[in-house]
Amino acid sequence: MTDAPFRPFETALDQQNTLSQLRNTLAGADDGELFLERSRSEVLVFDDGRIKTASYDASEGFGLRAVRGEVAGYAHSTDISESSILRASETARLAVGDGGGILADAPQRTNAKLYTDADPIAGHAFPVKVETLREIDAFARELDQRVVQVTATIAASLQEVAILRADGTLVTDTRPMTRVNVSVIVEDQGRRESGTSGGGGRLLLDGLLDPADWQAKAREALRIALVNLRAESAPAGVMDIVLGPGWPGILLHEAVGHGLEGDFNRKGSSAFAGLMGRQVASRGVTVLDDGTIPDRRGSITVDDEGTPSGKNVLIEDGILVGFMQDRQNARLMGVAPTGNGRRESYAHTPMPRMTNTYMLGGDADPADIVADLKDGIYAVGFGGGQVDITNGKFVFSCTEAYRVKNGKVGAPVKGATLIGDGATALQQIRALGNDMALDPGMGNCGKQGQWVPVGVGQPTVMIGGLTVGGAQN
Repeated sequence: MTDAPFRPFETALDQQNTLSQLRNTLAGADDGELFLERSRSEVLVFDDGRIKTASYDASEGFGLRAVRGEVAGYAHSTDISESSILRASETARLAVGDGGGILADAPQRTNAKLYTDADPIAGHAFPVKVETLREIDAFARELDQRVVQVTATIAASLQEVAILRADGTLVTDTRPMTRVNVSVIVEDQGRRESGTSGGGGRLLLDGLLDPADWQAKAREALRIALVNLRAESAPAGVMDIVLGPGWPGILLHEAVGHGLEGDFNRKGSSAFAGLMGRQVASRGVTVLDDGTIPDRRGSITVDDEGTPSGKNVLIEDGILVGFMQDRQNARLMGVAPTGNGRRESYAHTPMPRMTNTYMLGGDADPADIVADLKDGIYAVGFGGGQVDITNGKFVFSCTEAYRVKNGKVGAPVKGATLIGDGATALQQIRALGNDMALDPGMGNCGKQGQWVPVGVGQPTVMIGGLTVGGAQN
C-alpha cells in the first residue's frame, strides 16, 4: 500500500477491459456496479499513563454486484485484478439468471466537494500524536485530584472509492475521518464514576490537536464524571422527559430513523409502513436526513452506489413525506433514490442507511421548556440503546440526567433508562426549543452487521409519558 492517489485504472486494471467485463456481468440485469476501495486507518490509545494501542490498518478490494428485481448477486475480493473480477462475475450473474431486465440509468453527476481529500494520517508525525496524548493525560489529571484514570484516543482514517457503472460512468470519492476522545474516571470516598467527551468529523487533525480543543474535551469529560459522582438513583415510572440538544438526537436516530429507511418500509416490517402522507408526529416536528453538510461525520459527497447525497425531508410538520432510499429499493417502490445507499466496505452490499439525521428546532426558549416540566427527567447525555424496527420500541440508557420537580432542576440521577416506542414518542412531543444543534461527531450506526459513521441532532425537546426504568422509591 502507498499514499499515492487511488487510481485503480492506472495500475492493476485496464478501464476498457474492466468495463467490458462489467457489461457482460450486468447483461439482463436491472442495476449493478463495480465498487473499488482502498482504506487505511490509524488509532492511538493512551491509557493509564502509557500507550496501550498503536495500530495501523490498510486494506483494498472490490465488490461486484448485479441486481435483478429483489435479488442481488454479490462477490468481492482483496485482489483487484481482471482475473478476480472475471471470477466474481460468475457469482454475481447468478442473480440475473436468463436476464431480461432493463439496466437503470446511472446517477446524475455532482461537482460538490463536502470535505478535504487530504490524508489526515499523514498530516502529523507519529511522535507528535503520542506527545499530544501524553499532554491530554497530564492535563486531565491536573484538573482534579480525584481523577484516577485517563484514556485518550486519536483516530484518523482515509477511505478512497471508485464506482464504475456499465455505461462507462466512473465516480470517485476520497473520504477522510478524524476523532479525538477523552475519558476520565474519578474516585471519592470509595465511589468511582466516569465521563467521556469527544468528537471529530471529515477533517484533518489540525484543529483536534489544538490544545484549546482537547482541553475543552478533557474538562467536559471531567464535568460529566463529577456529575455522576454525586448522582442519586433514578426514579422509575411513567413521566414527562426533556431531552437536551445535540447528541440526544441519537434517540431520534434509533427509535425513528431506522424505521424510515426504504427497505424496512418496502417489506412492510417498519412501524411506519403504509403511513406515507399521514400525520405521524406532533405538528411542528420536521425531521431530515442530510448528507450534504460540509465536514460532518455522517456526510458523503456521493453514496456507495454513486448517487449524490441529498438533503431529504422525512417528516414535515408532523406528516410523513419521505423515506431514505438506495437504488434497488427506490426502483421497487417507484420513487427516486435519495443518496442513502451505503456500505461498510467493498466486502458488503449497499442498503438504505442514514447520514446526518436531525430534527429542526422550534421557537421555544429551552429554559422555559425545562420550567414547564412538573415531575420528570431532564436527559442531556446518552449511552447505548436498542430498538425493534417492527414496532419502534426502544430502550436507551442515560449517561447524564437530572431529576426535575416543579420546573426546578434537582440532583443528577444515574441508572436511568428511557423506554417507549418511536411512533408514540413522536406524537407526544409537546415543545421544541430554538437551540437545534448537531452532535460533536462521534456516532456510528449498525445495521445487519454493517457499521457506518453517522451524525445526529435535535433541539431541546419535551416528550410526554415515557417510561423511565430506574430504582423504585
